[in-house]
Amino acid sequence: MNPKQGQPRPAADTGGARLIAGFGCRRGAPAEAIAAALAAALQVAGRAPAALTALATSCAKSAEPGLQAMAAQLALPLTPLPDAALAAAAPACLTASPRVQALTGLPSLAEAAALAAAGPGARLLGPRQSAGGLATCALATTEPAP
Repeated sequence: MNPKQGQPRPAADTGGARLIAGFGCRRGAPAEAIAAALAAALQVAGRAPAALTALATSCAKSAEPGLQAMAAQLALPLTPLPDAALAAAAPACLTASPRVQALTGLPSLAEAAALAAAGPGARLLGPRQSAGGLATCALATTEPAP
């Protein structure tokens, strides 16, 4: 975390690889739930918050106060993604939520957002992680698979 809130922190040395946290959340989800989903995803993937290069979600969710607060706290950009980019990434999702599918047409907003923001050749580091049903987070990277 950058001690100077609101200023982008220096990029971690990732050899050019990107690590994107994609999010889905219920309307009004608190920042604490979003932080819990992120922490769970990072723990499962064995990654540190300092390795993140950006956060991502749908255009429809990008104004959520909890997501905005998380981006500010981490001093990372929150990338809003259009529906077409999310739909293009959907076939690579690892999980599916019937509720999210009915609402968005996507199997997982968090996974699709992470993949779409990371760009071509990205891969998920694991399935989305949930925080009490209020928020989900998935991590995608552009680094080669081990």
